[in-house]
Amino acid sequence: MLIGSALGLLAAGCASFPEQPPPAGWSAAQQLTPQAGPVPELPGELPKGPAQGQQPGQQPTPVPPPQGCKDFNPAVVGTCLNPISGVALTDVNQTTGAVTALATERATGRLLRVTKDVDPVEVAKFDVDPAGDGGLTGLTLSPTYAEDQLVFVYVTTATDNRVLRLAPGDVPKPVLTGIPKGPTGNRGVLAYDRTGALLVATGDGGNPAAAADQGSLAGKVLRIDANGQPAPGNPAAGSRVLASGLKSPAGLCVSGDGAKTWVTDAGATTDLLYRVEAGKALGDPAWSWPERPGVAGCASFSNQVMVATSATPGVLNLPMNPDGSFTGKPEAGMTGEEGFGRIGPLVMLDDTTALAGTVNKDPGGAPVSSDDRVVIIVRDAGNVGGKD
Repeated sequence: MLIGSALGLLAAGCASFPEQPPPAGWSAAQQLTPQAGPVPELPGELPKGPAQGQQPGQQPTPVPPPQGCKDFNPAVVGTCLNPISGVALTDVNQTTGAVTALATERATGRLLRVTKDVDPVEVAKFDVDPAGDGGLTGLTLSPTYAEDQLVFVYVTTATDNRVLRLAPGDVPKPVLTGIPKGPTGNRGVLAYDRTGALLVATGDGGNPAAAADQGSLAGKVLRIDANGQPAPGNPAAGSRVLASGLKSPAGLCVSGDGAKTWVTDAGATTDLLYRVEAGKALGDPAWSWPERPGVAGCASFSNQVMVATSATPGVLNLPMNPDGSFTGKPEAGMTGEEGFGRIGPLVMLDDTTALAGTVNKDPGGAPVSSDDRVVIIVRDAGNVGGKD
């Protein structure tokens, strides 16, 4: 398997952006420098956790506990961060196997580059307002990141929520501004679809009526082009809205074949997973959790949707038919010593591998000395259960 397929859209066309005044309150740190060379191969080159990739009957290899920021688990990419809100894989060194990724911290506004056993490097820091579940909450890479090194983030400023683009050696450029900000519902997440359009899931800003208002950017899944304008092929000409009805989205994921898009949401009384259908209100969820495990990032594999949980340890695996219907109840995974505690962002790399970030330093968590961490998850694609 190739990282090219895992990351999804490296062959799409280059993006262009209008020159706009930079937002206030941003400070540059170290530049993002081109790192992606020839497309390396997964997943044999990728490190695996102690209980991942084992043959049947084989005993997991014991892993020593962390010593400060040193983590001996080969699946750990970055350590000693604050609670992580976004992750993205940028490179795998074919010679050494070293994985390099980007990670964002919601409350601090930091964008960091992480590599195992190397101190995190601050790439940029945004002046964000973390109140009302806002802050620096979304991260994704350009479909042509190997060529243009463009990074997109979703931030809460003093006045609004917005999408910004960061290029090497440049100040951030606003792509979409004026997304309503409120006392709650400021979280937003990003992803790209198979056409190269940017998907933006926005919160309702504490105003549920705005989520149903087609004239508002709040509480929506938006589909935009490189300039922040409605992407070609949207359900309503001249509208950025793909679907509506969100409160506080935490995960947005597109299947490898592009046929299925999912979004997780912290609803008013329950945690929710929706399948996004273009031009429709989100309506009934594909699954709901009244116990509120804190659904966060998601990954849409060929036979399973994996949902991270930020309030309880591990992930929830929903076994799935090719058409997107579920074949059984969610099964908890990575809840014990084989896991990494509570997980926030989750990004599929290929059909067996995902990149995740932990949120164990958030209130109620049980952090180890190396938390919070960027980690690689390798699932057993042939062992997807689920019984009614």
